[in-house]
Amino acid sequence: QNEDAFTPRIGLVYQPIPAVSLYASYSQIFAPSIAETTTVDGEQLPFETGEGFEVGVKSELLGGKLAATLAYFDITRQNVASDDPDNPFFFIATGEQRSRGVELDVIGEILPGWNILGSYAYIDAEITEDNTFEVGNQLPSAPRHSASLWTTYEIQSGNLQGLGFGLGFNFVGERKGQLTNSFEVDSYFLTNAAVFY
Repeated sequence: QNEDAFTPRIGLVYQPIPAVSLYASYSQIFAPSIAETTTVDGEQLPFETGEGFEVGVKSELLGGKLAATLAYFDITRQNVASDDPDNPFFFIATGEQRSRGVELDVIGEILPGWNILGSYAYIDAEITEDNTFEVGNQLPSAPRHSASLWTTYEIQSGNLQGLGFGLGFNFVGERKGQLTNSFEVDSYFLTNAAVFY
């Protein structure tokens, strides 16, 4: 295969006040499929193409101790390599897939020694054009809702200075198991804890 393309990327940031930044970005996608992704006839899949844009706002809270980002994104991809439902170990190129959604991230030190890292995402990922799979089918392993929270506290003084504790969780919502949407994978909730020095 020998193909070429022009793939521009552009980004803008505007800061109306010191604690708030507005941003927007746009980029195009052009990438070959990996060597192992061939059709049942032994043909190489076409190059993957696409485009994506993101707009959002970044803000500093609590006097700069806490940073938050809220973003909306929209990504469209064509010729995405996917498992061939009729021929295991081989691949086909789906027509077009789109992922769009909202993401919120918060990170910072609320009090001396107390840190927090949290995120939430809503993603609508689906097939928008295809000759094999039904348009509107959800993309596999793409939950609509996911969230995480991690917090740690480190003792700042005294004999136990440097000793810390952490607690957090990850949540991943229900998601489709494959492009045919013939089965669904359950949501799960994972809790983590830590002690460190």
